Amino acid sequence: MSRRHELDQRLRKLGEIGEIMRSMKNLALMETRKLARFLDAQEESVRMIEATAADFLQFHPQLSLTPIATKQTLLLVGSERGFCGDFNEELLNALEPYNSTDSPVLAVGSKLCTKLEKYPTLANQFDGPTVAEDVSKTLNFLIPSIGSQQETQACQSLTVLYHHSGIEGILMKSLLPPFTDHIISNPTLRFPPRLNLPPDQFFGELVHHYLYAALQEIFYTSLMAENQRRIQHLEGAIQRLEEKNDVLARQSRNLRQEEITEEIEVILLSVEGKV
Repeated sequence: MSRRHELDQRLRKLGEIGEIMRSMKNLALMETRKLARFLDAQEESVRMIEATAADFLQFHPQLSLTPIATKQTLLLVGSERGFCGDFNEELLNALEPYNSTDSPVLAVGSKLCTKLEKYPTLANQFDGPTVAEDVSKTLNFLIPSIGSQQETQACQSLTVLYHHSGIEGILMKSLLPPFTDHIISNPTLRFPPRLNLPPDQFFGELVHHYLYAALQEIFYTSLMAENQRRIQHLEGAIQRLEEKNDVLARQSRNLRQEEITEEIEVILLSVEGKV
């Protein structure tokens, strides 16, 4: 096979790779637009639960007096797929201050879990969502594991480390104990809310709904940041691929010109020989 044919074959392969990368970029872009709608609704849902908790705790503040947790569970929300730059490495860097503690770690996302396989306090790992519709399935496995850590390891505190779009670095959000920022010592409401359940039972179910809703918001947020990273990463890769294509295409044209020149020379020599 001639050098030019090798270059042409490589150009075809790079073209196919480029088409795949552009498709991946377009899928990521479509996912960010869908997640933007999901996030708006989910953020409103979480705010409503927090407002309900604030009203309730005005009249039942004793239920919020959770003992200070001496041990906490750490939840890291990574990526299930690649092509998102140093998305997971940044989470590992954020985990370093806890390396000397005995805090159990729950990891979400296959790409992140692979990097944490030998982490000494890794308690459990889960497949992460690839699209917004997968979040509920992930939470159905994750939340029972959080409950297990509370019961068996006495970890009453839950801190989540995750990415947020448009913000540099990793965000850390404490979800348990719940509603610590919504305790009001001086009630402003005149009448307590009417409940169909005993206050402690109502509060327990409210916490469960809040944990699910808040984690759903966090996962949507992380997925948004992941896809934005993926778009940025793929745009850079596509640009480098196109530059490489241009170089190979010029080399192929030069080789073709040399072949044509050689063919002309052969023809001229054959004509001269006849003369």
